[in-house]
Amino acid sequence: MSKKLDIEFNKAFEISSSTTIKLPPDLMLVLYAYYKQATKGNNYEEPSGDVELRNAFKLNAWFQLSHLTEKEAKQGYIDFVNKYLK
Repeated sequence: MSKKLDIEFNKAFEISSSTTIKLPPDLMLVLYAYYKQATKGNNYEEPSGDVELRNAFKLNAWFQLSHLTEKEAKQGYIDFVNKYLK
């Protein structure tokens, strides 16, 4: 299951990285948060970027998913991509 999930997650990441679809900022934050929780878990780090307010929103979105395991976050990321970017 884990290997299949990783393959699906990587495919979803490729789709989200190459899409031309412009998502609203609130959905972009959700996508960011799922990705960070899936790849870093609760090992929080300062988001990259020069805009402090944007970084605060990114970190807050990530904190909101702290209850998810990395596997749950990967599945959430996949589901999000399938819903909004396919």
